[in-house]
Amino acid sequence: MSAAPVSLDNCGTTVSVGTPPERLVTLNQGATQVALALGLESRMAGTAYLDDAVPEKWKAAYDSVPVLSKEYPTKEKLLASRPDFLYASYASAFTDKVAGSREELRGQGVPSYVSPFGCSDKSKVAPTTWQAMWGELSDVAEVFGVPERATAIQREQEQQLAQLRATAAGKGLKVLWFDSDTKTPFVGAGHGGPQLVLDAVGAGNVFADLPGGWQNVSWEKVVAADPDAIVLADADWDTAQSKIDYLQGDPVLSKLTAVQRKAFVVAPFSESTPGVLLADGAARVSAGLSRLHQGS
Repeated sequence: MSAAPVSLDNCGTTVSVGTPPERLVTLNQGATQVALALGLESRMAGTAYLDDAVPEKWKAAYDSVPVLSKEYPTKEKLLASRPDFLYASYASAFTDKVAGSREELRGQGVPSYVSPFGCSDKSKVAPTTWQAMWGELSDVAEVFGVPERATAIQREQEQQLAQLRATAAGKGLKVLWFDSDTKTPFVGAGHGGPQLVLDAVGAGNVFADLPGGWQNVSWEKVVAADPDAIVLADADWDTAQSKIDYLQGDPVLSKLTAVQRKAFVVAPFSESTPGVLLADGAARVSAGLSRLHQGS
């Protein structure tokens, strides 16, 4: 483990550590999973805020870390865990109601890191690319003195993605990525995690022309697009099954080609957002679309 001082820019804030932290607290599932992927569980003083289940490959490590809260912990509970570093996927963790501002924490001797995809200043948000995801891994690994672990994960994912692109399980398929909200569906647009996944498997995104990573659209536009398959995000707060029930129960949406054929692929929410699990999400979608091809 390297003990060299580290200083890096994160969302416009300088993050400096003299020695690798020993009492990390992660405040969102994405941050928790990066820490677990890097093997930092023995240096974690707490976690918070899951969206869905932690993957089996990290479950034992996750179970060894105290869970401070189902969602964000109170500031009192957070500080009681005596963190020496805070890591979150979203800037919402650094509000007065949760951890306090990053500046305030730095004044108390607690440095922090926010995912480059979750910066509070939108002009500093990283573009959603595989390289930017590996950059986040690399940053965290550098802070904790384990840069070789980030390098190994990147190489493994590069090989995984190359295989998925060669397989091209989604070739010729128009796909809707349905995240949540039955009133005005929240869908994968042209510049986020879903688009990266669909590109990796060779599928077309029916809403690829929309800006940003996610957008609310009308059901009329979904009907007009008539997707061949639908990827459904599965989260604790909005399950894939609830979305399937809605689609099958609606007199108009039940006529969609994908719904008629039950061409559904379920992906955990945590595998649809930019982060260490997105490559696993691509593998899951590839496998699901392969099964649909075989069944057609």
